[in-house]
Amino acid sequence: MKLFRNAAFAALAVLSIAITSCQTDDDCTVVCLENEILTADCNCVPKVSETKEDETKSGLLVSDETWTNDRIYILQGKVIVDNGVTLTIEPGTIIKGAKGTGSLAAALIVARGGKLMAEGTADEPIIFTALDDNIEVGQSAGSNLDETINAQWGGLIILGNAPVSAQSGAEAQIEGIPADDTYGAYGGSDVADNSGVIKYVSVRHGGALIGDGNEINGITLGGVGSGTVIENVEVVGNLDDGIEFFGGSVNLKYGLVWGQGDDGYDIDQSYSGTIDGSIYIAGADSDHAMEIDGPENSINAGGLFTIQNCSFKGLTGEYADWRSNAQGSLLNNYFFNFSDNSDIELDDNAGVQANYLAGNIIISGNEFMLPAAVTDFASLWKDTFATGDDAKFKTDMTAANSAVTTRTVGADPANFAWTFAAHKGALTGF
Repeated sequence: MKLFRNAAFAALAVLSIAITSCQTDDDCTVVCLENEILTADCNCVPKVSETKEDETKSGLLVSDETWTNDRIYILQGKVIVDNGVTLTIEPGTIIKGAKGTGSLAAALIVARGGKLMAEGTADEPIIFTALDDNIEVGQSAGSNLDETINAQWGGLIILGNAPVSAQSGAEAQIEGIPADDTYGAYGGSDVADNSGVIKYVSVRHGGALIGDGNEINGITLGGVGSGTVIENVEVVGNLDDGIEFFGGSVNLKYGLVWGQGDDGYDIDQSYSGTIDGSIYIAGADSDHAMEIDGPENSINAGGLFTIQNCSFKGLTGEYADWRSNAQGSLLNNYFFNFSDNSDIELDDNAGVQANYLAGNIIISGNEFMLPAAVTDFASLWKDTFATGDDAKFKTDMTAANSAVTTRTVGADPANFAWTFAAHKGALTGF
């Protein structure tokens, strides 16, 4: 049995009618009080404080909805856009995630077959942020939270039917969602699968644990197909990764990640799309600008991604790490402000080495503004495979890429004037 929507919760509770949460008749049956709300994980929790204009959401959306920009929407626990359902969010709408971890972590999850039509504009972006953010209706930024504040809620998860190469095969369960919750499944055979349109969307201050040991990314894309449009999105101040691709073929244009706690752009499971014209801004706790893993199975193992025309501003973390069967291309990107000991590394992994030798790892046309203490461009490149040829890797890479004092490639910062990062002056140097 499907979850009832929020409007019915209080009335049903007053009438003492049992509400079945979750997705099968074998799952729990609970009755919530009038001042409580039923989460997707069969918990009755106190409804968070809201004004007359606010609207709290929790559980499974079982019919089409439109969220309007005249109020603030509060996510309490997981809100799931079910298979066959479309959630439309108007430009300028503000969505706030309530605090909580594990089963109570707030997240918006678009299940396979569901659609998110979130088409903001440069003047009216759609904002996902923390409940404690003092941003109000009609605003695009609050004043009390910055990029160092994270883990205040979960994040945005979109799941589709496009090919993935997971350890489990052509399908998998997204991190943090129990295996018996079918809304967490992703992967399939439809390269052109369409999960909707996401434009001018800002995701801020997320990364709370949604499962045991699993922080959620700002934006998680699992098996999302090329029919999905994702353009002009930013992730600010997320505890874990900024944007992570688990397989799929969706393209990302004009993305921005700022101040994440782990990796900026994380690629896994034979992702085959293109990331174009995007920006990365490291924070004090950021790890890699890019962490790249390849297929985990012989199924759908041919996915080759491209990251091109992007700009990466480092701090203390690494440029990029090519790991476990990684494959794909970095073309015409610009890197600056990284630390003296930052590097681009081919890991000690047989699959990475084989892919590099086979020409399935291409790093070309990229420009690097070296730190003042780095005088040897070749020192940025490291082949750590036990029987690899580090000297040849350095020679190949210094020939195909260049150290510069003025960039000629990379992202156009003018495309990001709408962002929270621009509002906070974080685009200096781009």
